[in-house]
Amino acid sequence: MADLSIDFCGIKAPNPFWLASAPPTDKAYNVVRAFEAGWGGVVWKTLGEDPAAVNVSSRYSAHYGKNREVLGFNNIELITDRSLEINLREITQVKKDWPDRAMIVSLMLPCEEQLWANILPLVEATGADGIELNFGCPHGMPERGMGAAVGQVPEYVQMVTAWCKKHSRLPVIVKLTPNITDVRAPARAAKAGGADAVSLINTINSITHLDLDRMVAFPAVGNASTHGGYCGSAVKPIALNMVAEIARDPATRGLPISGIGGIGNWRDAAEFIALGAGSVQVCTAAMLHGFRIVEEMKDGLSRWMDEKGYRSIADFAGKAVANTTDWKYLDMNYQVIAQINQDDCIKCGRCYVACEDTSHQSIAQLIDAAGVRTYEVIKEECVGCNLCEITCPVQGCITMVPQQTGKPYMNWTQDPRNPRAEPAPGAAAGENTTAATATLEPVQA
Repeated sequence: MADLSIDFCGIKAPNPFWLASAPPTDKAYNVVRAFEAGWGGVVWKTLGEDPAAVNVSSRYSAHYGKNREVLGFNNIELITDRSLEINLREITQVKKDWPDRAMIVSLMLPCEEQLWANILPLVEATGADGIELNFGCPHGMPERGMGAAVGQVPEYVQMVTAWCKKHSRLPVIVKLTPNITDVRAPARAAKAGGADAVSLINTINSITHLDLDRMVAFPAVGNASTHGGYCGSAVKPIALNMVAEIARDPATRGLPISGIGGIGNWRDAAEFIALGAGSVQVCTAAMLHGFRIVEEMKDGLSRWMDEKGYRSIADFAGKAVANTTDWKYLDMNYQVIAQINQDDCIKCGRCYVACEDTSHQSIAQLIDAAGVRTYEVIKEECVGCNLCEITCPVQGCITMVPQQTGKPYMNWTQDPRNPRAEPAPGAAAGENTTAATATLEPVQA
């Protein structure tokens, strides 16, 4: 049976599933229930200086899909609104009672070294395994010179990280904001400051929807609202990309990553780990479905690992990174063509409409004498864009079939159609250059 235990920058846990710093980790009662359900660790909700933050009512809103499925979740809640003394006391007791679980404490303070120097020994005394620096909160705290206001300035990220390494022996995890042009810059700064790891993504600036009668956004606080932090399954693609960017950047390659953003099942977790994450943090899925979802997560991941022959998390961690590259290094001669399985086709015509109206007019609608419709791919016109496969409501009915072109690998830097064609860095003509050898454009750190 697969071993789910991890050692994340020196922090051990029985499995990679941690609860993220958020309402579910605000107090001992919640955290104990989480550990009883089987979570491998928690990041305690962000602590700050006293007096504690004051929250408003209401605090949450959502972006819905069909049948009120929550696709994205928005919150304007701040860091803990309980005193530092109460939080530290509870963290101490929970860690004492659950010594095998990872206990990370999230922190947020103004950019004053003495404030960090004062709180770090108090956190260390709880027996916590590590600290996470909250440089990502996009609402409420930036106006106070904290959260995303720090995470968006690499120099501040490096400075505060260095203070924490100076004043604490605990592993330092830097939580990054996605509300930035290039996430590699703060990641590089965190590493330069001595960070043991980074975690990402924090929430994304958002307004989910409006009450068009009252003309106020949700969540409404009286007759006004504000932008909040967006999370949930809708942010997963953004989070995966940012995790991959850090994992494959030569400047940060090898820096441990805790993946966050839209993780709701074992497959989501496996994807984050394959792109370089050593642990995964969950919030929204737990808030919507309760702590027991971790049972399915652990069971599903373990079964998949057994099926694939992976004995430990480390066996597949980062395996997809080398296959993630810049667009210019993709094979220009690779070709796929759509194929419709007529036995599975329900004749709905969605593929035809999508292709005819918005794509390449490469699906034919054939109507026989009895008025029966059949849809066939016009191979000569198909560019393999995948739109028909995506719009088809029957999974597996339309597949993308690789074609034998007889042409060797050629990327855009080698393509004669490129007016600025040049040899691929470190590669002879015809050599497949992946992310492992690709040269990334530098970003300012």
